[in-house]
Amino acid sequence: MHAFGDEQMAPANGIELCYQELGDPDGEPLLLVMGLATQMIAWDEEFCGMLAERGFRVIRFDNRDIGRSTWISGGVPSTLEMTIGRGAPAYRLRDMAADAVGLMDHLGIDAAHVVGASMGGMIAQCVAIGHPGRVRSLVSIMSTTGSRRVGHPSYRTFGLLLGKRPREREAAIERAVNTFKVIGSPGYPFEEERIRDLANRSFERGHSEAGIARQLHAITASGDRTQRLRELEIPAAVIHGKNDILVNPSGGRATARAIPGARLKMIDGMGHDIPRALYPTFVEEIACNAARAPKREPAAQVA
Repeated sequence: MHAFGDEQMAPANGIELCYQELGDPDGEPLLLVMGLATQMIAWDEEFCGMLAERGFRVIRFDNRDIGRSTWISGGVPSTLEMTIGRGAPAYRLRDMAADAVGLMDHLGIDAAHVVGASMGGMIAQCVAIGHPGRVRSLVSIMSTTGSRRVGHPSYRTFGLLLGKRPREREAAIERAVNTFKVIGSPGYPFEEERIRDLANRSFERGHSEAGIARQLHAITASGDRTQRLRELEIPAAVIHGKNDILVNPSGGRATARAIPGARLKMIDGMGHDIPRALYPTFVEEIACNAARAPKREPAAQVA
C-alpha cells in the first residue's frame, strides 16, 4: 500500500505551495489539481495509491488561498463581482496555472501528466494553454471551458456557491455534508463519514472564507478558453457526470469538442464528486490517456 510522504512547502510563482508526493520518484510525473474551496487531501489516498500502482509519481498540492499554501492578501470580492466576473480579481486562473508550473520547476519536472477536477480542470487547461511544453497529457474532470453558454450551475447550487461560510468547525462540517447531499452522485452511495472526516481535516489544515471568494472570482473573471483549447496538440480526456448540477454536463461536452482528438466519458449517476466506486474507472481513463503521450527521453527531467 502506497502512502504519501510528509507535507512539504515549495516556492512557486512568488508564493509557497504545500504539496505531497506518492509513488516511484522515477515514475512518470502526474500532477493532481483540485477545485474551488477544496484542499489537496480531497484527492483520496486510496485513489492516488491506485495511480501510483500504475507507475506514476503522484503529486498533489493545495492551490493558493486554500489549506496550507499561501493565502493571498487583499480584499474580498462582492457577490456581484464573484458571480459575473466584474472588477479586478486578485488573480486569475492563469496565475494559478503558473503556480502549478512553478511547483514543477521546484521538483525538477520538465513535463507532467496533468489532471484537474472542477476548478482544477480549468487550471489544468490553463497550464496546457499557457505552458504547452510542460503538459504530456491532460485530463479535465467535471469542468468546463469558461464559456457562459455551457457548464452553468443549477439554481439549486447558488446558495452553496455564494452563501456565507461558517467559521466554527462543527458548522463547517455540517455545511460540507449538506453540500455533497446536493451536488454529489445520486447513483452511488453517499459516504457521510468520509465527507465528515475530510471536512474536519480540511478545517484543521486551514479555513479561509476570503480565499474561497477570491478563487471563485478568479473563475468568473478568466473568460472563455474555447479558442485556445482548439490549439492544443496533446492527448486529452474529459470525464463528466451526467447528473452534475454544479457544472452542467454541457461544460464537459464543450471541453471535449474544443480539444482536438479529446476523448469524452460521460458517467451515469455521477454528480459533482468522485465516488469511491468509480476510482478504477477514473484511474483507467487517466492511465490510458497518459499512454497516448510520446515516450519520455531518458534525460527528461531538468536540474
